[in-house]
Amino acid sequence: MAASFFLAVALALAAPQSGGPPLAAPNTAPASVASASIPSDTEIEAFLKDANVVKTKDTKKGVTGSLRATLSDGKMTHDAQIQTIDESKREFRTDRGVEFDFRDSWHYNIAAYKLDRMIGLNMAPVSIERTHRATPGAWTWWLDNVLMDEGEKQKKKIEPPDRPAWSRQWALMYVFDELIANTDRNQGNILYTTDWRVWLIDHTRAFRKNTSLKNPARVTRCDRLVFERLKVLDLQTLKRELGKDLEEGQIKALLARRDAIVKKLESLGSTALFDRTPSS
Repeated sequence: MAASFFLAVALALAAPQSGGPPLAAPNTAPASVASASIPSDTEIEAFLKDANVVKTKDTKKGVTGSLRATLSDGKMTHDAQIQTIDESKREFRTDRGVEFDFRDSWHYNIAAYKLDRMIGLNMAPVSIERTHRATPGAWTWWLDNVLMDEGEKQKKKIEPPDRPAWSRQWALMYVFDELIANTDRNQGNILYTTDWRVWLIDHTRAFRKNTSLKNPARVTRCDRLVFERLKVLDLQTLKRELGKDLEEGQIKALLARRDAIVKKLESLGSTALFDRTPSS
């Protein structure tokens, strides 16, 4: 869903290149290198909202029937992912078991992006609401310089050049997934750009109403800034920022999980917290 790590992403902002899933450049990133070529979140949001659709095509990835759209505002041409899925089922069966009151919704991509920025994570793509052919959905910035996803990394047995930095990013991913109760963090939605920065995409199956953590053992470390911002989240602020995309029950469950995450990290002591640097 973008906190940041080493080296700012060099985006190709002219004609979009082939390949690569939707990702966002961060607006502010404590450990990023600033670059005038990278639009801010505000600029990306405005572009996604107002740019004209030049063409669309199927993404041929995932199961949500998303589109890849080429957009242009006369100054910049760039791609976006359009997801309009919004399905609910009393029971949803997978090889991992049965989920009751299942929902798969584009709203959760937007909620994940907003929450990501609220806690200073900066690992999720910019995503906004917009209508396409009379159907509302999530429009998400598409990043071109994707090196690989986690599936390809494992298949080719590729090791990151800075394993400690990679490990810190994964620690933050675990915290975020527990916070949003993400049920679908698979290898295809963990992406690496050419600087080995981790990006998290496709959160349509998150924000469940469970109040306990699914995998508390994975919550072991956290960036200090993210931890402090987690602690100050409150119902009123979350309702104001996320209320259009989440029900109040989902927000209250999120806060309960936040409490569990904070309690777990505090129990581990100060060594559980780290400060990100330009290389992590």
